[in-house]
Amino acid sequence: MHRFRIDKNEIQNARAPLSNEEAAHALKVLRLKDGEAVQALDGEGGMWSAKLCVTDGKNAYLELESEISNSEAPIDVTVYMGIPKGDKFEFLCQKLTELGVRRLVPVRMERSVAKIEEKEKDKKLQRFRKIAQEAQKQCGRGMEMEISDPISVKELEKRVNEHVLTLLLWEEAENYRTRDVFKEQPECTDIACIIGPEGGISEKEANAFVEAGAKCVTLGPRILRAETAAVTSVSVIMSLWGDV
Repeated sequence: MHRFRIDKNEIQNARAPLSNEEAAHALKVLRLKDGEAVQALDGEGGMWSAKLCVTDGKNAYLELESEISNSEAPIDVTVYMGIPKGDKFEFLCQKLTELGVRRLVPVRMERSVAKIEEKEKDKKLQRFRKIAQEAQKQCGRGMEMEISDPISVKELEKRVNEHVLTLLLWEEAENYRTRDVFKEQPECTDIACIIGPEGGISEKEANAFVEAGAKCVTLGPRILRAETAAVTSVSVIMSLWGDV
């Protein structure tokens, strides 16, 4: 089933116009025909079964037929990610969307080799969000994962206590695992996790996060790549508290 993004504010009489980009994808790339069954997503949790209505060779709208039950995870997960090198952040935009993460926040950490410079920030964030939107359509998720502007370690320290539970994934942690936290707080629905870049989280940063209220946990005896740690930690969280 093909899925298309619509603007909730443009819905009138159960009809929603497709943007030029979405219309071109439907008509030129997928070569869909008038009347074909599709699904509509508004990025805010709304999903509908719909019918594609072609007005001409370039424009189309969706006729919304019935609302589809939301596929959002029952927990709110935020990932604070030390900015990794290369295209790894793009990979995370895709995979964390698929896993049901609510928001992804890049963090400028002490050992971050990669930087998101101010002059290129808007362009990069636009690309990250586009990747997340495409992943959202692919996995049939109603809500778009929020991707925030980069923040500093100091700002992250302030945010730790904004969540009911913040997990610090650190390779130097003692044998205290996410499942141990679950036994202590099985009903938690607001969880954040902090993950370092390739070089890991420094001891100074880790101590600051723990002092701010984060719980330091390990992912096991093997050292994981930054992107592997992110996907693994979210998978464990969704398995314990969520719907995986």
